[in-house]
Amino acid sequence: MTQFIPQMEPWFGHEEKAALAAYMDEGGWLTEFRQTAAFEQALADFTKAKHCIAVTSGTTALMAIMWSLDLGPGDEVIVPNFTMIATANAVVAAGATPVFVDVEPETLCIDFDKVKAAITSKTKALVFMTANGRYPTYDIADLRGFCEDQNISFVEDSCQALGSFYPDGTHMGLASCVGTLSFSVPKIITTGQGGALLTNDDVFADKLRRMKDFGRSGGGNDIHATIGYNFKITEMQAVIGLAQMEKLAWRVNRKKEIFARYQSQLADIDGISFFQQDLSCTTPWFIDLLADNRADLQAHLKDKGFGTRVMYPPINRQDAYKVAGEHPVSDLVGEKGLWLPSAAQLTDEQIDQITSSVRAFYEGR
Repeated sequence: MTQFIPQMEPWFGHEEKAALAAYMDEGGWLTEFRQTAAFEQALADFTKAKHCIAVTSGTTALMAIMWSLDLGPGDEVIVPNFTMIATANAVVAAGATPVFVDVEPETLCIDFDKVKAAITSKTKALVFMTANGRYPTYDIADLRGFCEDQNISFVEDSCQALGSFYPDGTHMGLASCVGTLSFSVPKIITTGQGGALLTNDDVFADKLRRMKDFGRSGGGNDIHATIGYNFKITEMQAVIGLAQMEKLAWRVNRKKEIFARYQSQLADIDGISFFQQDLSCTTPWFIDLLADNRADLQAHLKDKGFGTRVMYPPINRQDAYKVAGEHPVSDLVGEKGLWLPSAAQLTDEQIDQITSSVRAFYEGR
């Protein structure tokens, strides 16, 4: 058997090692400072965000947003039922209640019609999750306008969307008042852990900067005008992030090539179906699809040396929540959703081996 190919793995080179060594030779304090500011600026330049604020993770980015919205007991926040569970957990951390809404079958983005049906007098915010860097079948501006009309805060969980843009050229995370990025190990660039907030709102940016630094009125002092927390990253993470940013443009292109190759080679297989992905402006984070006989396919691929991962199950059915509700699309993803090997360093030859194994499984049934 050839060397095992995991579903996902980070990709570091000599550039990150050299950058870290150079930083350590400078005698820095490791706490966020100039390198963090440079990393934030690189992200702001790429996304065209007015403000980019680095934090410890995509999860704490979401938590900072929820706390900054002054949510509390009795407040409701609409959340897609298909998303990483951190989206809902951030709402709970603020003391509010997540209200789960199903997603579109084509894109796995939140279903606009179902959002309208879920609005109550208690609804204070809506979180739009850019599933695998995708945009919805409807115009995102219409959802934003609806939230404005309802006096609901509209935010984006765009943790999976670095390198993805809406059709009008807006980077995901900037169609709302504030968006998020994640740099956890599986993302297109990684700092191990880490995240960022994107916003064009000066007032909100100031509030978030205070939130991530204990509520300090300014850097390095102990004067606190507001409640805050410690969501600061380290200079080491920023150094790695800057080196990774140098590789982002190539990885964006390669991720699109990888997805297109998978899709082309698996398009005619009965038992496999892809979601809608516009490669002209969006960058797939993972290769995601619906697969019949998922467990058997996983076992078959593992035997051939290929790792896979089950997609997020519906949140409302997880033991952490156990909330009643019928959500057929997210239920279907929970039954059939599968992530195939998706690392940017995959070669065409490896992709061909994986797709040949998938084809052999379904043709051999």
